[in-house]
Amino acid sequence: MIRAGIVGGTGYTGVELLRILALHTEVEVSVVTSRSDTGLRVDALYPSLRGYIDAVFSLPEVETLVECDVVFFATPNGTAMLMAEQLLARGVKVIDLSADFRLKDAQEWSKWYGMEHVCPDLIADAVYGLPELNREAIKKADLIACPGCYPTAVQLGFLPLLENDRIDVKHLIADVKSGVSGAGRKAELATLMSETGESFKAYAVGGHRHLPEIVQGLELVARKSVGLTFVPHLTPMIRGIHATLYGQAQGKLDDVQALYEQRYASESFVDVLPQGSHPDTRNVRGSNNCQISLHQPQGGQTIVVLSVIDNLVKGAAGQAVQNMNLMFGLKEDLALKTIALYP
Repeated sequence: MIRAGIVGGTGYTGVELLRILALHTEVEVSVVTSRSDTGLRVDALYPSLRGYIDAVFSLPEVETLVECDVVFFATPNGTAMLMAEQLLARGVKVIDLSADFRLKDAQEWSKWYGMEHVCPDLIADAVYGLPELNREAIKKADLIACPGCYPTAVQLGFLPLLENDRIDVKHLIADVKSGVSGAGRKAELATLMSETGESFKAYAVGGHRHLPEIVQGLELVARKSVGLTFVPHLTPMIRGIHATLYGQAQGKLDDVQALYEQRYASESFVDVLPQGSHPDTRNVRGSNNCQISLHQPQGGQTIVVLSVIDNLVKGAAGQAVQNMNLMFGLKEDLALKTIALYP
């Protein structure tokens, strides 16, 4: 049985990890940490876990966490890098759901995240945890940098076109909408229901911190520099991401459709819909799936890719468990074959 620890068990991604791992047949959740709720039973804070998780919140201390085989960090940026080196040195695998190890340039990371990286040497060792791209490297990894939610939807959407040099990489556009849970579980005026309800807005148009992560991933696949305009939006819903991706494609839509179907034919969690479909975020709500559809308006050269995921599952906790399954040689979809909630 794999002993798992979760640092930051009270946030949305932390409780989503608990929900998924509670039904994992090869995992025992042995440590769940929270500075603010130390000593409280996990199922007292989250009654939905009664009968599934028998754990008490504890302080995030290395000496406790080293008893685990794997530790998930569902924490704010800047936390995992403070403990990862010590855990790795003691033989504990680390899966970080924050951004601490996603960018390969420590100075670039500091620029976007506003703090100095305390263990830049580990960045080179971290494997970017997008299974559809890095599956073999993930299997051998000790440190996983889980992709952000926006980067997951955008990269999966563009991936087949870039791999096959079928799109003008200098003029890519990612117009992406997210539910408010992407902002985390905290009291903040901008994410109150009375502020977000019946409203819709773009934000961080001048530069979102996920931009360099997306560009880094796209350039790795394209093997050349990429020009990307990325505009995130906040929508009045709790969870879900809808990415509308634009580019100038080479070839007919039928050819591109076949390209996507072939690329993702063996992927458990990427579903290429029939040509001309319009995926809803509710189609993937609560699941680890990404649904993709393709359009070529008026038969022109502009290709439109629609990519939807649940930001808390495929965009966070579900993808983290998918990575863990690969790291420990388990069936990749273990505990993740969940049908989306409807309505």
